[in-house]
Amino acid sequence: MRIGSFGSALPRLRAPVKAPAPGILHLQVVHKRTAQMQGFTSSRGVASLNTQVGFGSTGAFVQLIQQKLAALHFYIPQSGVYDEKTGLAIDAYHRLLRHGTSQSLDGLTVSELLAGRGSFPIRYPGDGRHAEGNLGLQLLALIDHGKVEAIYPISSGKPSTPTILGRFHVYMRTPNYLPDGMYYSDFFTGGYAIHGFDPAPDYPASHGCMRLPITDAISVWNWLSIGDGVDVYY
Repeated sequence: MRIGSFGSALPRLRAPVKAPAPGILHLQVVHKRTAQMQGFTSSRGVASLNTQVGFGSTGAFVQLIQQKLAALHFYIPQSGVYDEKTGLAIDAYHRLLRHGTSQSLDGLTVSELLAGRGSFPIRYPGDGRHAEGNLGLQLLALIDHGKVEAIYPISSGKPSTPTILGRFHVYMRTPNYLPDGMYYSDFFTGGYAIHGFDPAPDYPASHGCMRLPITDAISVWNWLSIGDGVDVYY
């Protein structure tokens, strides 16, 4: 906080403040007049948020986290509740930053998220409207002419049945469930597809497809169309 000036210098006062509870914290700084500086009183209100949140939590901090995730293009309906989709978006953010896999917030994650750090590294910005499956990050991004629209966590092929690499196009789309449990499937070559499945764990586990959590599948289905590109790489 600025407390006065001597010529062009602007001394600042820094002091830790602990809020007793979430809400508006009213701060007042008073400086008595001295021979070097006039006296003054300064007041302001500062929002204090409860950062101890987890599944089921609500409130201003959860809303802020959801807004920051959405601003970085992670798929997250902003419900105001720390729900399944919030956990999945947080997990995807951890993957993007190469911080492992976790649906929980920690201090480092919150700091980087509030600072707006991290962006999906588009491999093929000239491919128009397309999806990119980055298997190294275990993320799927929907991209429209070089602009990321949405990012999702995926589970690609396990070592014994790896996901095919290359540049393809959606050639067949199947809504609802298939007999093997595939949900809202976009096939891009042979039997390989982007689809929902339960489970879609936070590691490669599929038979070669790019699995999405069931709760994310319809969102991807609604975005993709026949002919859209699908680029798969490490």
